[in-house]
Amino acid sequence: MSTELRRLRNYIDGEFRDAADGRTTEVVNPATGEAYATAPLSGQADVDAAMAAAAAAFPAWRDLVPAERQKALLKIADAFEERAEELIAAEVENTGKPVGLTRSEEIPPMVDQIRFFAGAARMLEGRSAGEYMEGLTSMIRREPIGVCAQVAPWNYPMMMAVWKFAPALAAGNTVVLKPSDTTPASTVLMADIIGSIVPKGVFNVVCGDRDTGRLMVEHETPAMASITGSVRAGMSVAESASKDLKRVHLELGGKAPVVVFEDTDIPKAVEGISEAGYFNAGQDCTAATRVLVHESVHDEFVSALAKAAAEIKTGMPDDEDVLYGPLNNPNQLEQVTGFIERLPAHAKVEAGGHRVGDKGYFYAPTVVSGLKQDDEIIQKEVFGPVITVQSFRDEDQAVEWANGVEYALASSVWTKDHGRAMRMSKRLDFGCVWINTHIPLVAEMPHGGFKKSGYGKDLSGYGFEDYTRIKHVMTSLDA
Repeated sequence: MSTELRRLRNYIDGEFRDAADGRTTEVVNPATGEAYATAPLSGQADVDAAMAAAAAAFPAWRDLVPAERQKALLKIADAFEERAEELIAAEVENTGKPVGLTRSEEIPPMVDQIRFFAGAARMLEGRSAGEYMEGLTSMIRREPIGVCAQVAPWNYPMMMAVWKFAPALAAGNTVVLKPSDTTPASTVLMADIIGSIVPKGVFNVVCGDRDTGRLMVEHETPAMASITGSVRAGMSVAESASKDLKRVHLELGGKAPVVVFEDTDIPKAVEGISEAGYFNAGQDCTAATRVLVHESVHDEFVSALAKAAAEIKTGMPDDEDVLYGPLNNPNQLEQVTGFIERLPAHAKVEAGGHRVGDKGYFYAPTVVSGLKQDDEIIQKEVFGPVITVQSFRDEDQAVEWANGVEYALASSVWTKDHGRAMRMSKRLDFGCVWINTHIPLVAEMPHGGFKKSGYGKDLSGYGFEDYTRIKHVMTSLDA
């Protein structure tokens, strides 16, 4: 007996639509491995329609006084709170995440971030007007960029959508947003909510695969392309956008070093690091998955971390005792499994290292020790519930190894020595350095990296400014 699949649709110019050519793709719940919906597999005609709608809506949205855009965003935040249980249900189907953690760890920050950018809409800043040449006054205008093509990832479909649309709309831009082809459900629901508040064409959602995203980035209409995703995807976007000099905003991969010194409170560090490493099944570019421990406490730390991992549960969304759910898709399960299968002989699996069950895409919390700096699992992003541990001899070696990867998004230092913490925060080549904690984010502070982790900032006033352009206006005082 087959179950009829729910039909998800694009949201373009204020209405829900199927793909112009009728193509669809199945959407699978990763907790069960079974399809629950179909979504449009959008092509050129759909992208053209969404871009045309966003372009037509831009002048009026741009010209609204900031207070009006603020009101709209505050209404969106209120509506997200009111319809939180619907959003949670859609996100859980998308991702298989635990219901309770989705409710407590995602809805509140999402709502807060929208409200932050609602306030930022009224805080456009520039240098004060002044006479820098005799008889002439100069001033700065900070303006929206235009239509923004945005591509969100599958690890936090709801929250990453917020990080995309909230600053863009606050600054006066219009949006065409593509969710991942594996997690479109919550974004389509967001379109229903947002579309009832903003004018038609201001916010559009186009579902599809990587080819759909490529069509969006290559389209002549957007003035900016923003993506959260893999390094490979980011490089492709940057290359495509360069052909017509679009502005590009890239938040890509990570391989966060977690540097644990000998004076650290080991039980406290293990608790914080294990939660930050395994939360969301390690599918977080800031996850605490690459630990460097001083040689004098290495064995103690590994033993404690392996014990903590053995006590952490993964399982179905309605199980209140689980820390994380499944990996997002079969390809991701294969990737994580491959890293463990290819471990060198000198590596030791201290905990986990295997799939959990034969239904869905669950993987056990895993600890691997005995690794060398040039090992694949140290250099490449696993994006799964796998924490690696290396032993270092001194501060200089810790810095060398921490910085010795192609990513530069996030890092953390665990020590009671304030001077050491300050030295490390200066020397670590990462966009964020946490001290004696790992992974908390606030709307007021920027998130973004260096090197192959991309460029541009999410959150904060810096993230808001990324969605604006600067214009110099000079006027003669003699006219």
